[in-house]
Amino acid sequence: METYIPKKFSKPEKMIPVVTAWAGLEEIIEDILDRFDIGRDACIEFGVEFGYSSVVFSNYFKQVTGVDVFIGDEHTDFKGDHFQDTKDRLSEYKNISLNKADYKDWIKKDETQYDFSHVDIVHNYAETFECGLWAAQHSTCTIFHDTESFPEVRRAVIDIAKVAGKNVYNYPHCNGLGIIV
Repeated sequence: METYIPKKFSKPEKMIPVVTAWAGLEEIIEDILDRFDIGRDACIEFGVEFGYSSVVFSNYFKQVTGVDVFIGDEHTDFKGDHFQDTKDRLSEYKNISLNKADYKDWIKKDETQYDFSHVDIVHNYAETFECGLWAAQHSTCTIFHDTESFPEVRRAVIDIAKVAGKNVYNYPHCNGLGIIV
């Protein structure tokens, strides 16, 4: 994977104060969108958790669709159902729609083409590959969190790029961000 080196860092106007492993990545999203000339209409996110990245994306896209089971996972701790808390926290962001669903069910029914997708689900190879390949086939650019923290995520990102016939980059900071475009 080629190392992604941002040309500019910028903080989005709208942010929310939650503790997140995603902190710092918000500063390179605009750079990714500009560098690869990504449209700004529709974004889908698999793995919303508390909504930090969803709000970041809401700064750049007309519509953000968030899909999550909202209970955490084996790598983030099981937190119990926090869907309503996240929904309440994001209620002022009218361009974000949250969907309590497993990605496996979602990808069976959604044929939408998105400008941008984000995958930050359970950090294993099989599920990252399955969800990520769908995302890469249904969006211009797909990003994956935790390519540095979880070798299985990194391996899945590389394999998805090969299967999808796209370029792959890795931003090695903030737990790693794989970029397929």
